[in-house]
Amino acid sequence: MVDGVLRCGDRLCVPDINGLRQKIMHEAHYAPYSVHPGTTKMYHDVKGIYWWPGMKKDVAQFVSTCLTCQQVKFEHQKPTGLLQELPLPEWKWERITMDFVIGLPRTLKGHDSIWVIVDRLTKGTQFTSRFWQKLQEAMGTQLNFSTTFHPQTDGQSERTIQTLEDMLRMCVLDFALYGRKCRSPLCWTEVGEKQLEGPDLIQETSAKIPLIQERLRIAFSRQKSYADSKRRDVQYEPGDQVFIKVSPMKGVVRFGKRGKLNPRYIGPFEILERVRNVSYRLALPPHLSSVHPVFHISMLRKYIPDPSHILQTLEVNIVEDLSYEETPVAIIGKVIRKFMNKDIR
Repeated sequence: MVDGVLRCGDRLCVPDINGLRQKIMHEAHYAPYSVHPGTTKMYHDVKGIYWWPGMKKDVAQFVSTCLTCQQVKFEHQKPTGLLQELPLPEWKWERITMDFVIGLPRTLKGHDSIWVIVDRLTKGTQFTSRFWQKLQEAMGTQLNFSTTFHPQTDGQSERTIQTLEDMLRMCVLDFALYGRKCRSPLCWTEVGEKQLEGPDLIQETSAKIPLIQERLRIAFSRQKSYADSKRRDVQYEPGDQVFIKVSPMKGVVRFGKRGKLNPRYIGPFEILERVRNVSYRLALPPHLSSVHPVFHISMLRKYIPDPSHILQTLEVNIVEDLSYEETPVAIIGKVIRKFMNKDIR
C-alpha cells in the first residue's frame, strides 16, 4: 500500500469492481493510439502499468471477442481442413471429374471454351464443348459438385487445365485406359496381321485395375502425409456462427470490394449442417442467394460472440456469374523516363 493505493511493485492493483478492468482493456484496445493490438502486444502494454490476477487470460479473451479483429485481421496459423480421400473407382470411367477452361481465343465455329473430363482411375482425358446439362439428365448420371472456391477438391481437373493452357493436349495413359499402347507412326514398320481376342483383352485389362488402385492409394497416402503436416484439424457444429473469407485466393475477390484496408471476412452466418468432413452448409441472406451455400472449412473462420457486438447486415454486390466487376482507376498523369536511349512509359 503506497499513499492509499494498492500496488504490486510499481504497478497498480486493479480490483474487479464496476467493470474497471474491462474499461482499462477497452481503452488499451480501441483507443486511436493503440489501433487494435494483438494479445501479446496488448498484454505487455497493460501489465506495464496495471496488475490483477489472471490478467493475461482476460486480455486474450477480450482480444478474441473483438468483432473488428475477427473480420479484419489475418490468421497466422496453418490452414484448416485435412486432406480428404475420394472413393476409388472400380472400373474405367465409373467416376470422372470435370471442369471448364473459358476465355480462350474464339475459333472459326465460335467456340471459346473447353469442357475437360478426366477419368479418376486411368487419368484419361476427354474434351468437349457441347452443352452438358441435358446430357446428364438424359444419361441419368449423378453430379457431385466441389465446394465453393475450393478447387483442390477437383485437383486433377485443375492440374489438367494448367497443362492445357500450355499445350492444349494431354498425354493419356493409353496402357491403363485401353489395355495396350496405342499405335503410333513409330510402329508402322511392323507388318503382318494381328489377332485380338475380346475375352483375353478383358481379362488382361481386369488384371491391371487392382494394380492401378494400389498405386493410387500409395500416391494419396503420400500426398495426405505431406498436406496434413501443413494443416490443422478444426471442426464446427450446426448452429455455430462463422465468417466467410472475402478473398478465397490471391487476386480473386467474391464478396465485398477489393482493397487492402477492407475486411477480410464477412458475416457471421449460421452453420446449418455438416455436408462432409470438411464442408459445411451455411444460412446465407437473400442477397447472396446466387452463391452456392456449401463452403470448405478453409473459407470459414469461427465467430466468437460478445453481448456488446452490434451486427450489421452489409449489402454485398454479387453479379450473376459470380465474377468481380472492377472500376478502372483514372490516369491523372504520366512520366517518361529514358534508359539506354529508349523511352520507358
